[in-house]
Amino acid sequence: MKSSLKNMVVVLFSITLIASLCVGLVNKITFEPIEKAKAENIQKALKNVLPEFDASEEKAMTVDELPVIVHTAKQGEQVVGYAVETMTTKGFSGVFRLMVGFRASGEVYNINVLEHSETPGLGSKMGDEGNSLLVSFKDKNPANMKQPLAVVKDGGDVQALTAATISSRAYVDAVVRAYNAVQQIKGGANVVTGATSNSTEWSEGEPAAEQATAEEAAETVNEETQKGEDNE
Repeated sequence: MKSSLKNMVVVLFSITLIASLCVGLVNKITFEPIEKAKAENIQKALKNVLPEFDASEEKAMTVDELPVIVHTAKQGEQVVGYAVETMTTKGFSGVFRLMVGFRASGEVYNINVLEHSETPGLGSKMGDEGNSLLVSFKDKNPANMKQPLAVVKDGGDVQALTAATISSRAYVDAVVRAYNAVQQIKGGANVVTGATSNSTEWSEGEPAAEQATAEEAAETVNEETQKGEDNE
């Protein structure tokens, strides 16, 4: 073929077209298996975080500007619990997702980590069985915990993962979002998350001793931030 601008354009266009068709075909072939695997993982997570149930219905909503999905679980006609696909953008490595299960009475039944990219051996321990974050919430109603919900360093009663304060704060943020999503379904009152940055806010009238503790915690967090990897 004689080399010319027209011929080169035709060849380039043909290559691009064939490549695009191949990519489209691969996406079409893999889309269904991927979606099926996701659905199976969700169903598995539901069974892990909820009491026994025989049917569920889901509702998508937005809580604090982030999307969540609430699964209402029933045994016959009776609601036995709620499972919430929740997320946070405040992790050490950005976004991670949890499935938080609640009994109908409001207590946390169980929590599964659906997706994360936190530091191995540090923030990643949020997915370990019996980790301190899970223990802090399991069998407790967030509304009956110390308010606002926060890790101990921020004046709350949630035990953070060792050397993973940022990940732990984000975990609390995701659980609070899940609880408030359920409250929207039930028409109940929200709870609030505590400090998730390097400062702790207190309302007027807070006891001086607790304010001092909070200030010391904030200083500790600032020191950790300056240490680099200890900030995780």
